[in-house]
Amino acid sequence: MLKVCIFGGGAIGGYIAAHLARAQQCEVSMVARGATLEAIREHGLRVNTPGGTIAARVKAVANARELGVQDYVFITLKAHQLDAALEDIAALMDERTTVLPPTTGIPYYFLHGLKFEEHASGAVQLPELDPGGRQWRALPPAQVLGCVHWIGAHVIEPGVIAQDGDKAGCPVGELDGSASERVTRLAALLNESGIASKVSSDIRSAIWTKFVNSLCWNPVAMLTQATLGEMRDAPGVVPLVRSLMHEADALAVRLGVKPGPEPDRRIATTLSAPNHKMSMLQDLEAGRPLEMEPLVRSLRAVARLAGAAAPTLDTVLALASLRAQARLPYRKQEYAL
Repeated sequence: MLKVCIFGGGAIGGYIAAHLARAQQCEVSMVARGATLEAIREHGLRVNTPGGTIAARVKAVANARELGVQDYVFITLKAHQLDAALEDIAALMDERTTVLPPTTGIPYYFLHGLKFEEHASGAVQLPELDPGGRQWRALPPAQVLGCVHWIGAHVIEPGVIAQDGDKAGCPVGELDGSASERVTRLAALLNESGIASKVSSDIRSAIWTKFVNSLCWNPVAMLTQATLGEMRDAPGVVPLVRSLMHEADALAVRLGVKPGPEPDRRIATTLSAPNHKMSMLQDLEAGRPLEMEPLVRSLRAVARLAGAAAPTLDTVLALASLRAQARLPYRKQEYAL
């Protein structure tokens, strides 16, 4: 039976783990810590969805070395936590392991395989996002599948998660667009578990769409401290988000990356969960570290390669960064699970 590890016990990690465990089509484990680990060990996972509550038991550990080599590893940490976890993640991998890193920002492997004039090999690294190439070496792009978590969810209490909105999906894809055995097998596992998944022939476009969604909605949510429904109903907020999306998508076009659906379609999808608070607003209110820096660095990296500016995005991000700094003074922290 395939072994699937979820590295991270937050809302997304718990959501995926509970669905996979319920389906019993693979051996599911989770790396978690603290109160989350204790709750999962004692009570299992519980996910409240529009279709009912999912209750599932998974093997949960604090030390990844207890689990051994896995077939698939979902890394459901925040993007800014990935570097600190690389050594632990390596304990779950050999050369056959498929890994799915976080994609809130632009991931380190995003341009792997694309041909640029100055990078004819297609091995394009992004030093702004992966200084020194640590992630590139620890999680080789050849072992990566792109994955986008279109899952609105929040933690009610450790081990208990609520889905926000009626829809949740998780497209996966090879960077070269192929329908490989490993990607079709994973999509089948997700679909059998109840998480809608498809094999994307252009996962780069899907990752870009997710990145822009986070880049444009999260800072505005932090500044307004509003739910999606409150932002929808406030004059001027949705037009601002729309203009931010157009500005970001212009960079993708210059890089040769398809931006995805038109902004209005993306906005409508996001607003279908009006009671949802964007993840960075949830983190801000809970006093947790934010993913602001990965968003800023991602924007800088793609703007540099595109040779273009994004002045409105720069302004909104600067304001949101100031809000975050005022509420959460910087301190170095170990990655949380």
